[in-house]
Amino acid sequence: MSLYTDARKFIAGGVNSPVRAFAGVGGEPVFFKSAAGARVKSEDGREFIDYVGSWGPMILGHAHPEVIEAVVATARNGLSFGAPCVLETAIAEKICSMLPSVDKVRMVSSGTEATMSAIRLARGHTGRDKIVKFEGCYHGHSDSLLIKAGSGALTLGVPSSPGVPAGLAEHTITLPYNDSDAVKAAFAEVGDRIACVIVEPIAGNMNMVPPVAGFHETLRDECTKAGALLIFDEVMTGFRVARGCAQSLYGIAPDITTLGKVIGGGMPAAAYCGRADVMASIAPDGPVYQAGTLSGNPVAMAAGLKTLELIDNDAFWTALTAKTKRLVDGLTAAAAEAGIPVSLECKGGMFGLVFTDQGPVRSYAQVAAADAERFKAFFHGMLDEGVYLAPSAFEAGFVSAAHSDDDLDQTIAAAARVFSSL
Repeated sequence: MSLYTDARKFIAGGVNSPVRAFAGVGGEPVFFKSAAGARVKSEDGREFIDYVGSWGPMILGHAHPEVIEAVVATARNGLSFGAPCVLETAIAEKICSMLPSVDKVRMVSSGTEATMSAIRLARGHTGRDKIVKFEGCYHGHSDSLLIKAGSGALTLGVPSSPGVPAGLAEHTITLPYNDSDAVKAAFAEVGDRIACVIVEPIAGNMNMVPPVAGFHETLRDECTKAGALLIFDEVMTGFRVARGCAQSLYGIAPDITTLGKVIGGGMPAAAYCGRADVMASIAPDGPVYQAGTLSGNPVAMAAGLKTLELIDNDAFWTALTAKTKRLVDGLTAAAAEAGIPVSLECKGGMFGLVFTDQGPVRSYAQVAAADAERFKAFFHGMLDEGVYLAPSAFEAGFVSAAHSDDDLDQTIAAAARVFSSL
């Protein structure tokens, strides 16, 4: 009997987050036992070079000695207080120092909680109800954000999950990612009722899709003119693509930023943060309510703070970017040699691979039209080769500082063999 079969007896769906179930690639999920550096070990004794990195936070590699020591030392003093601790102030100050757009921070425990709270803050601060989001961008599973587009840009959206009230759809406008004209049209029609625009500055939940020139500038301009707030959801890109997050790459100052992954250093932690006047609307200073017993948990704060301290230097980002580019260049060459059409992207420690001859990929429609069956075969082929990739054609991958040149070369060689078999 498999571990997955056992899990399904007691855990809904056998997993505690849907993508782990391998539904997008077939087969049964790998159960992991341990991890160190760039490698993970499964319960059945297999070892893999890991490019998931717990979906992003392991930018230093798994079980980094200094992060582990920070966690252990903090845990000895207690796991949770439900009261203020100085580590909360320290990591908030660190985030503010690394992100010029941020004056104040509110810690939470998950990316979903961060984006949900940011939306509530935007609505409360502006006194408006409507929000704009984009196809292919994922901002967690709160009700307002699980709305897909209607038949036209400004038609009523449709809940994308049972359990989401249809009435919420009238407040959510879903537009095509990278479509500046659609953004301008939406603001021309209902701009005075839009509380905020929320966007992944580099989409990482439809594989990896960068913005086209002018897209973020349009978002910033339209929000400013209409008095709406611009939210950059950097739960995935935050401190993964650049020292100053994606916003530093594009020179855009959002009003609110959501963060996760890296700021927990492998522990559950996230945040929403932004301009002082906007953040002043949050209780206890203002009327917008949000609370959490485990927000600012000292163990998570210790892991996140140590991680941010270790990555806050130019040398780290130069080396990480070079590693990722080495991997992507190698994969590109291997695919070309095998005659397999792919589109690859990378920024900092984040990369994407889409099986399509219609690259570069800049829209959800392109990703949705890609060769999903070829990805499934590639995923399982790489798994057999000892390389663990995200088990979904709609997820980005991550390189860590712990990946060695040998790890990257082994991965490229494995990909060459798998490409040749597709």
